[in-house]
Amino acid sequence: MKTLFLDTFSGISGDMMLGLMVDLGVDELELKSLLKKLSLADYEIEWKKESRSGIAGSRCLIRTTAAQPHRSWHDIDAMLAAADLPHAAKELARRIFLRIGHAEAHIHDTTLDRVHFHEVGAVDSILDVVGAALGWHLLGEPEVLCAPLPLTRGFIRCAHGNLPLPAPATAEILAGSPVTHDDAGQELVTPTGAAIAVEMATFSPLPDMTLSRTGYGVGGRDLPDRPNLLRGFLGDRNCESTAQHVEVLETHLDDVNPEWLGALMEDLLHQGALDVAYSPLQMKKNRPGIRITVLAPLGQGAECARRLLHESSAAGVRRQIWERFTLARESRTIDTELGAAQVKLLRDGGKLLRITPEFESCRTLSRTTGRPLPEIYRLVERAADGLFSDERDQGATPGEVQ
Repeated sequence: MKTLFLDTFSGISGDMMLGLMVDLGVDELELKSLLKKLSLADYEIEWKKESRSGIAGSRCLIRTTAAQPHRSWHDIDAMLAAADLPHAAKELARRIFLRIGHAEAHIHDTTLDRVHFHEVGAVDSILDVVGAALGWHLLGEPEVLCAPLPLTRGFIRCAHGNLPLPAPATAEILAGSPVTHDDAGQELVTPTGAAIAVEMATFSPLPDMTLSRTGYGVGGRDLPDRPNLLRGFLGDRNCESTAQHVEVLETHLDDVNPEWLGALMEDLLHQGALDVAYSPLQMKKNRPGIRITVLAPLGQGAECARRLLHESSAAGVRRQIWERFTLARESRTIDTELGAAQVKLLRDGGKLLRITPEFESCRTLSRTTGRPLPEIYRLVERAADGLFSDERDQGATPGEVQ
């Protein structure tokens, strides 16, 4: 499996991520060409080689040539939805801005539709986010893993005045994600960088992998105690089924308002839960009840348990550490006669076992074309079957994985 590991020893920002993509081999002319499909004007973008502590990398420089308007989340999302960009990259960029939008709405006690970005709505931040998503696409849409992000104390000047570090938006975006303390005293993780990491990557230690390339995205400032670089390891890792530990949370309820449960599931998954399930129970005093089961990454169970306690009628939550065996998963975007669609490839030891259409991608095609969802699934399966026939003949079976 093609894997990109983000080594965040000096944090992460949008421009560092965009520099890293080019340093890993993304063609900057192709990237520029795709970025021109956005409804943005009056800017110049270039990449140049710079060094930090003697280590050379690529720095992305974006200059505006005219005044830029303030943009709302709705403005940016509509612009991205209308852009003629690769489907997977476009949807990733939209998810990144949606996460930033939810964070800003929470901080300012408003609704998503009323969020107006300041720094994040500027043309450079839009190019950072969309460019990072396009760079991921041009690298072949690898699996992305990321080290825990370093957070520091101090203050930063922005449109709202002096704000504490980490910036409130950064802290909100990283809720449920692993972080570490750092004594740098300067902003290492920006809101844009945090949202890119959370939406693009899975937080994980460096995996066993065969390294093919190392790249460096250069930050704009010099740090006194380390090179201001975002390092990326690109390579291939063994696709055998692997065992990992997860936290399993469970609570039994007989007095919960069922209208709360849909929102609770969405909130838990948004926070980083791997899975959420409801099952019926017969409880004491012959009351019908419900069991809530949550699978969370190791280290994130406490935050999920807190949400269960705050947003349901639960008075207690049980937690266990379980070992889970998983197949290696790879997300790919394929072309069909109706448009682009995403599929999931499941492998064991490099052997392709199954090809699964992704539900959200199929539902989007169904809604945009007016075709029934089952028909879309069959069409995507046929397209994937033809594209991966050589691998599939060695053991894959198209179909949904339960």
